[in-house]
Amino acid sequence: MWQGVFPAVTTKFTETDELDHKEMERCFALQMEAGCDGIIVGGSLGEGPMLSPEEKLDVFRTAKGVAQGKPVLMTINEAGTREACERAREAKAAGADGLMVVPSMVYHADRDEAVAGLRAVAEAGDLPVMIYSNRIAYRVDVSVDMMEELADDWRFVAVKESSDDIRRSTDIINRLGDRYDLFTGVDNLAFEALSVGAIGWVAGLVTAFPRETVAIYQLMKQGRQAEALAIYRWFRPLLDLDVSSYLVQNIKLAEVHAIGTNDRVRAPRRPLSGTRRAQVEAVIRSALDSRPVLPEF
Repeated sequence: MWQGVFPAVTTKFTETDELDHKEMERCFALQMEAGCDGIIVGGSLGEGPMLSPEEKLDVFRTAKGVAQGKPVLMTINEAGTREACERAREAKAAGADGLMVVPSMVYHADRDEAVAGLRAVAEAGDLPVMIYSNRIAYRVDVSVDMMEELADDWRFVAVKESSDDIRRSTDIINRLGDRYDLFTGVDNLAFEALSVGAIGWVAGLVTAFPRETVAIYQLMKQGRQAEALAIYRWFRPLLDLDVSSYLVQNIKLAEVHAIGTNDRVRAPRRPLSGTRRAQVEAVIRSALDSRPVLPEF
């Protein structure tokens, strides 16, 4: 149902901490112009937990307006199942094409609780669902066993695999075949995941470097691994910025240099400063200075 590059887009703010819809339209349009295949709003990179329910819907509507008919997914990452179900119903009413659902980011649910919560949200939204499995960041592992248990519900169509164990991708395919559209959700494992069967990439650095991200995906899809690997090796220091507690600030700083936007974040986050900012900027500038010429694909 879904495949390709789906940016987990950042949320843009004005100097007074309001949503900057004009800047989001510009930045989201760059993703579409580069050939991305969908958009995901309200995730961790999108500072979803810092947005009100109304703001999440507003960001979604902005994305939908520039998506050129491609799918736009709303992230459901509320602490409680009741609230998650409410957000899912609101997303459907707003015209979402699907949901990316995270088990509670506050309560570390056990297997039965996590499965029940995922089922409840899917039923409430009654939309196609991408399961977000990220045991590193969110402490709840949506295991292959759990994916198999959820496979009896047609609404679960995809998995964003972010366990940080590349073996998990093969485990999912070996157990479940093509039951789920398999996406990688770890930027600096993307080449590896695409090599072993992932058909999609929920990407972070794509917001700053959309053409390079799409090039890697398309070259891999065409079997041109050596060309994709050359770009990926250049990209890796940047992709490592996604695997950090400061991923939002890191990626927004990359956007400053690569697409000329701002790095405003919502408190308690603050833009990078001092030594950390200098270190990240050194990575970004080095990459920009050696940016590869992309092949035709």
